[in-house]
Amino acid sequence: MDIAYSPCPNDTFVFDAWAHGRVPGAPPLDVTFADIDITNGMAERGEGTVLKVSYAVLPWVLDEYALLPCGGALGRGCGPLVLARPADTSGGGIRTAAGLAGRTVAVPSERSTAYLLFRLWAADRVPGGVGEVVVLPFHEIMPAVRDGVVDAGLVIHEARFTYQEYGLTRLADMGGHWEETTGLPIPLGAIIAKRSLGAERLRLLAESARTSVRMAWDDPEASRPYVREHAQEMDPSVADRHIGLYVNEFTADLGPNGYAAVRGLLTRAAAEGLVPALAPGALDFP
Repeated sequence: MDIAYSPCPNDTFVFDAWAHGRVPGAPPLDVTFADIDITNGMAERGEGTVLKVSYAVLPWVLDEYALLPCGGALGRGCGPLVLARPADTSGGGIRTAAGLAGRTVAVPSERSTAYLLFRLWAADRVPGGVGEVVVLPFHEIMPAVRDGVVDAGLVIHEARFTYQEYGLTRLADMGGHWEETTGLPIPLGAIIAKRSLGAERLRLLAESARTSVRMAWDDPEASRPYVREHAQEMDPSVADRHIGLYVNEFTADLGPNGYAAVRGLLTRAAAEGLVPALAPGALDFP
């Protein structure tokens, strides 16, 4: 079974047992590592059988793919951040959210949950809206903000823990705004699979993902070599914090609150004209 997910610690932690044949009855996996902007594009083109994608891309792909109720990333206190250079007496930097009006902001993708959360936040908090939005690879965003190439940047993943090293300040927490206004967890990454597999096969995939994450929780040390191998020289303590934020109860089962969060995000985004409206039943699992 071909599957594509990121080399980030949360994904390698979740899929370690399954990828290494330790999940009883699970189909063997042929793993491709790819950043989520690449897997989003794969899903839009109908490439790949099982993919880790951004929830933001679902409105474009749910005709062909089904959302699995487990294996993905939702959570609390783990949303994207807007970063800027600290304000100084020379007029550089940005002090408040309102100061983003008309400014240039770098984002990692326009087909990402981070971007949807940012746009929903900006509609509430930035009078007149931001100026130009520039798409950059996420690892280039903090240097671009630091060097004044852009005025601010939207960051994800481990950048939550490392932005101070670039001399940057946190202007706003997109996840915090989402949680304050909805009371729901933050929907980030989803696992999807081709509907053509059929209901029975899709249920097997979901149960395999659920068992894999539970095995990782039962024996965290077993996944450490796989996590380290693909963590791109990330400090082990940062990797552990990354896993702690993004692998949680919603990874094992979306449950009512998880589905409400996904539906709420995509409904709000559709109302702002950011994504197509979901068809009735589009999120239902066979």
